[in-house]
Amino acid sequence: MHRVIDAMNVIGAQPDGWWRDRRAAIERLVGQLDRWATEADEQVTVVLEQPPSPRIHAERIGIAWAARAGPNSADAEILRRLGGWLAEGEVTLVTSDRDLAERARSHGAAVEPAAAFRARLEAL
Repeated sequence: MHRVIDAMNVIGAQPDGWWRDRRAAIERLVGQLDRWATEADEQVTVVLEQPPSPRIHAERIGIAWAARAGPNSADAEILRRLGGWLAEGEVTLVTSDRDLAERARSHGAAVEPAAAFRARLEAL
């Protein structure tokens, strides 16, 4: 199974002050996903709105980003890559974005709500 994470959607699922330091919130999410992917033995790709600067390192998960930052840029990048990921096997998209979820389902992906997934990450 390949789990694709809509990063800012998962980060924003919990109002913990993440907006004061987006970089730190992204680094925290990547660290949690790295640990979770190891324990769950799943392939995970987290998709960001833009390339992190400086780069963020992850041991186990893939980090992808949109070519151009902007509204819904990560969503567009997820949809752009979704066909290739689905060609490799089962995909579950983690998001609470209704439009993105509907479009992903229409391509054959499963969808998991961001808040529920974030709660599991926080429990690690």
